Formats: sequence, C-alpha cells, structure tokens
Amino acid sequence: MYRKKIDIREFKKVYLVHNYMAGKQNFFAGLQNNVMHLVDQCTEVYGPAQFEYSRVHTFREVQEVARKICDERADWVIVAGGDGTLRALAEVLIEQDYMPYISVYPSGTVNLVAKELAQKPDVGHWLLRVSKGLTTPVWLGKANDRIFLTVAGIGVDSMVVDSVTPQEKKYLSTLAYVRQSGKVAGNEMLLHPWKYKFEVMIDNDGQWRHASSVIVTKSRYYAGRFSLVNGGSLSNPTLYVCLFKKNRCVDFLRYTALIAADMLSLDKTVEICKAKEVQIRCNVKNFAAELDGDSVATSPLSISLLPTPLNFIS
Repeated sequence: MYRKKIDIREFKKVYLVHNYMAGKQNFFAGLQNNVMHLVDQCTEVYGPAQFEYSRVHTFREVQEVARKICDERADWVIVAGGDGTLRALAEVLIEQDYMPYISVYPSGTVNLVAKELAQKPDVGHWLLRVSKGLTTPVWLGKANDRIFLTVAGIGVDSMVVDSVTPQEKKYLSTLAYVRQSGKVAGNEMLLHPWKYKFEVMIDNDGQWRHASSVIVTKSRYYAGRFSLVNGGSLSNPTLYVCLFKKNRCVDFLRYTALIAADMLSLDKTVEICKAKEVQIRCNVKNFAAELDGDSVATSPLSISLLPTPLNFIS
C-alpha cells in the first residue's frame, strides 16, 4: 500500500459534510458535540472563507453538496457520517470525475471504512491522525450503476437490509438488522429450504457457479468487527467473492456462527474466489441487493472495480 504525506494546512477549500440523521447521532449528544468541535477546529485553522460546514439529512442532500464541492474544486472533504453517506458522496465525485482528498469522522450506523482506516470518534485521536497528513488509497467497487466502498451482497443479507425501514434504522440502529434477521429466517427458511438461487460468473470465465447467497467484499471488515476473508483491504484492488452453497436454515445459522468466529474459510460449502469482475443473476427478477448496508440495487448485477482510487487522509 502506497501512502504519501501532505500538508493539510495548505488546502484552499475544505468542506465538512455532516449527516445529522446518520446512525447513533440521534441518541448521543456527545457525537453531535464532537462534530461541532471539529467545525470549530477547522474554522480556526482555515477561516470562514476557506472552510464550509454543510449539515444534511438525506443522501440526496449529500449529493447536492457533493456537486457544489466539485464545482468549487474543494481540496478536502471531511464526512461526518457512515458508509452510506460516504457512498452517496463518492457517486457524485465519480460522476463528475473530481477526486478531492477525503476523511471520515465515524458517526453512522455502519462505519466499516472508518474502522479499517483506524478513525475513532474520539476527537483528539481523530485530529491527531489526520493532522499528520498521511493518505491511504481506497479502491471503489461498482455494482451496475451504483458505487460501493466495502461490500456488495445479494441473498439473505440483502433481504434483511431491504426489510429494514428507514425509521427502524434511525431509531434501532444495528438492532433493526438483528430483528429482521430473525424474521427472514422464520418466514423464508424455517419450514422449507431457501428458495432463491443465484448464478455467479468470475472474470468472464464462462463458468456459472451456483449459490444460495453471495457476498462480494473488498474490505477487511463485514457487519461490524467480523472478517469474511484473509487479505481483504480497502487499499487492495481485489474483489473477494463468497459463494454460500447450502440453503437450509441450519446452514445459514452455521454460516453466521463461522463469520462471528472469523472462521468462514473452514466451511467446505463456502467457495471464496478472487476477482476483478463479477456477474450475478437470480431465479427471480429484481432481487434486492445491498451496497455498504443500504438496499440500492437489484439483480442482475455486474460488479467491477473502478480504475482510480479515492485518497483518504487517515
């Protein structure tokens, strides 16, 4: 991994994009206070002419601010939010072909990017790390016309994500996913095997592999602190494709236990492949897929890596 060092004080235009509705911020005033502390620190360093604070409530508003960032050719964008907020921003940057430096202050429901980049919500720790100006390349994935930073999934996990309402995600955070996992298991697998089937082609090799669920990851972490594969990294331009072959409730319970123990690779009914491109089709039309924890795509899926990474200051 190549890391370069820059002087953040030389930036001419800096944005802090704060997703006020992200994750646990609705319950912990300390996170809100931390963000405002970051605002004060940035204003002190850059002054009001060079620093702009944008408070947003939806991904659509994130993308509106992102277009303004591109128009003004901002040098550095700090995102106070989760992986979904980062994804919404990145989609516009890619669309506009403009790549400022990015940093993330973790305050969302899912913060896998921040976790892998060792960005903690402690303001003093966060400021100390970014002030060093060390950059980390983060390779982006693309599923159909949507961007993802960490993971794309289709199958049981995406059905769970698709079942969580915005209100549940807002007020229950990760508990909403646990609750919906139980519902999906009871409704879809308890009395009969999982009926959905997927076919996967790796790097256009002409071979369609069968699976009951598929997870494509490019991150070290999955669903919090867990790891699906050895070698996964945001800074590694490689996709790892996990093909879950079995379709009974007991199989998915076993998969869940192995993921929790970081031992998924020991299960012979899980095939893990490295890839640059992945094609996925389903036995039903428009099966919901999840990208970075949000249901924003449907089958069939065409997944690949973008040729240029974003540079994060971390």
